[in-house]
Amino acid sequence: MGLTSAGLTLTVAGLALAALVATVWWWPRLGGASRRAVTGRVGVLVACQALTLAALGLAGNAYFGFYGSWSDLLGTDTSTATITLAGAGLQVLGTRDVLGGRIEQVIIPGASTRLSEEAYVYLPSAYFRNPGRRFPAILAMTGYPGDPRNLITRMDLPGRMARAIGQGQAEPAILVMMRPSVVLPRDTECVDVPHGPQVQEYFARDVRQQVIDHFRAAPSRDSWGVLGGSTGGYCALKLAMSHPEAFSAAVSLSGYYRTIIDGTTGDLFHGDGRLAEREDLMWRLAHLPAPPVSVLVTTSRRGEADYRATRRFLAAVRPPMRASSLILPSGGHNFNTWNRELPQALPWLAQQLTVDRPSPT
Repeated sequence: MGLTSAGLTLTVAGLALAALVATVWWWPRLGGASRRAVTGRVGVLVACQALTLAALGLAGNAYFGFYGSWSDLLGTDTSTATITLAGAGLQVLGTRDVLGGRIEQVIIPGASTRLSEEAYVYLPSAYFRNPGRRFPAILAMTGYPGDPRNLITRMDLPGRMARAIGQGQAEPAILVMMRPSVVLPRDTECVDVPHGPQVQEYFARDVRQQVIDHFRAAPSRDSWGVLGGSTGGYCALKLAMSHPEAFSAAVSLSGYYRTIIDGTTGDLFHGDGRLAEREDLMWRLAHLPAPPVSVLVTTSRRGEADYRATRRFLAAVRPPMRASSLILPSGGHNFNTWNRELPQALPWLAQQLTVDRPSPT
């Protein structure tokens, strides 16, 4: 069984429960001070603890997606992939049909940044029924370190988009699902690092252009939005506010408002104080012209550390920028909270996007 399979997790959890029952049953027989009795007690306790920890570890790994396979966990995966040169074009790794459309697994190269990253692109059914039509596009981003598959398996963005389209809550749109950390294991916080990876430019320019060229996404800023959770939420707001020529709307699920600097990021600014200021969204609101974008920020009164910061952000927004909020009474920084917010947040974002129709001739 695979490392992330539900069958393996349930099997180990069942063994842990069986070990606990067996320990209670056999414990009276292991009494006494003999070496055999002491060894028996130690053995059953170790077995119970090991199986319980294994079950919890498997469940946690399946939930957060830390490791995708046994070889990944053990560090024995020696498989490689073909290097895609920037400018050589988008590479399709696989496709599969899903509810209301198709998902293509691709590598998106960056002609201007020389970066490349895996993405999952959801194409709605209308995309195939109307081969001459262009569609709005939403760039969806995970947190850090993130696995773009979580946007499908844990947040069901394609299914939510299909249902929103079917219920008339949204026009058909393309989803481009990625993680913001394109140079793992480093967390770049979507910063154009001086003398380093130009991550913000990669998403704002390279990813957009590749999707426009290869998937008939409409090129106008009014046709592009960005959504993310946690680190992805911060990146979503920053991309829209820093590049209003590329994105017209953004949704931040439990995002924050200034760059995190820690052991996973290293020195992102290389002493450039002006760059550090511009990466602080509150500083941007106070010192730079307000961008003509619409944003939706989500948080909860209890359980989220960003509640007060979100209130300050909302109070600081001024026209032509527009800000809306979705604030839950309670909810932690996790998929469960974001899944409670997405039924409103995803249609809201899709409704902000428009595509200019060609004039009839």
